[in-house]
Amino acid sequence: MKKIVASLLLVVMMVALLSACAPAAKKTNSAFAVPAGGYDGSAVTISFYNTMGSNLTPVLDTYIAEFNKLYPNITIEYTSVGGYDDVREQIATEITVGNQPNLAYCYPDHVALYNLAGAVATLDNLIDSKIEVKHADGTTEILGLTAEQKADFIEGYYNEGKQFGDGLMYTMPLSKSTEVLYYNKTFFEANNIAVPTTWDELEAVCAKIKELDPKSIPLGYDSESNWFITMCEQQGSAYTSATGDHFLFDNAENRAFVKKFNEWYQKGYLTTQNIYGAYTSGLFVSTTGTRSYMSIGSSAGATHQRPSAGADGKYPFDVGIATIPQLNADKPKVISQGPSLCIFAKENPQEVVASWLFVKFLTTNVGFQAEFSMASGYVPVIKSVNDNEAYASFIASADGGNYISALSAKVCLEQEHAYYTSPAFNGSSTARDEVGALMTKCLLFKGDDVDAQIATAFQDAIDECEYSN
Repeated sequence: MKKIVASLLLVVMMVALLSACAPAAKKTNSAFAVPAGGYDGSAVTISFYNTMGSNLTPVLDTYIAEFNKLYPNITIEYTSVGGYDDVREQIATEITVGNQPNLAYCYPDHVALYNLAGAVATLDNLIDSKIEVKHADGTTEILGLTAEQKADFIEGYYNEGKQFGDGLMYTMPLSKSTEVLYYNKTFFEANNIAVPTTWDELEAVCAKIKELDPKSIPLGYDSESNWFITMCEQQGSAYTSATGDHFLFDNAENRAFVKKFNEWYQKGYLTTQNIYGAYTSGLFVSTTGTRSYMSIGSSAGATHQRPSAGADGKYPFDVGIATIPQLNADKPKVISQGPSLCIFAKENPQEVVASWLFVKFLTTNVGFQAEFSMASGYVPVIKSVNDNEAYASFIASADGGNYISALSAKVCLEQEHAYYTSPAFNGSSTARDEVGALMTKCLLFKGDDVDAQIATAFQDAIDECEYSN
């Protein structure tokens, strides 16, 4: 809770700074005007903030070299800036003095914050441009995306760039993750337990596991925020809106599912990261003491959901991975996460165009998307990666042991039609934090007045969102 409060205070301070530096900032940006000739071949240097570790920079270096064969006058200088929030905080500070980078990893709420100062370039005119630009070898490409390239993107990932309430495109997806259900496949098969596909089935499975192992906590859920937001999406109840009244999550439908999960918690069926005090994968991979047999967590963290191998190299149990439970299995909804790329407005439009060419290169290049996925644990954002021989071999190796990352990626690719993103606006990150804290608080309520306690907690969360906004 202290971490959430500190984060909220920091965001409030950044909002004040950005609003002060751009008092006339609007909620929408004017469309970026593409220069008549597109990229003119001039020498430009593009600064790129990301969160890549040492396992990913060799992949990036390889493809920067490939990009420079096409555009030798575009220099890419990248900096790894800690985690996603570190990128947001550094850029928000730099915007106040006009020293922001050209390009950065981003989440939607980051972009909403930057746009208090109108700092992010819109991409629509670049995406739709038919201008031909020349490569160093004399070949050409159109500046924008072809119809085939647009169709190649996984729809839910691509549409995230337009979740800002004005219909304009602000980001392009780079690599993505979601939540998946990890389960102890060995235990499930030994006890003839079917993998749950709905929340009702999950409740029955939790009850069965509790009978078989009374000391267990059948389910661990790592993100209370994701859980709340996903339930809103699955049942079609209000959460937030990018326009008008932003904070809409205090309603009877949402209070009802929180009450249901409170009952599950009181029965000992589940725990969460904040209640457990650590990622619940620790319970899932345990083979002694209190343990869980299911874990809902990030698809990019699959290796952390695998138990340690013994001296013989074998794992104590096999891990299965499935789509998270649904209210309606015929209309699945799972959250889209992972970094996108945003381009910052600059006085020199050639910097914006050059940044776009690099973004286009990374996001549509099958080789990069395949290698980056295999190295990172995140999944590609274009469907044509499935035709890449190396990636196809990677997916074919999928199992619940040595190749658990491939199994996670396989599940993610199979549910491409299910991804959703929430509206992005200044305050959307506050709403996310508040509903996560709300879920944690409500699971712990006891007594004869749980409904009243839940109602008060919801109103308090709304008040905090409106105060912070």
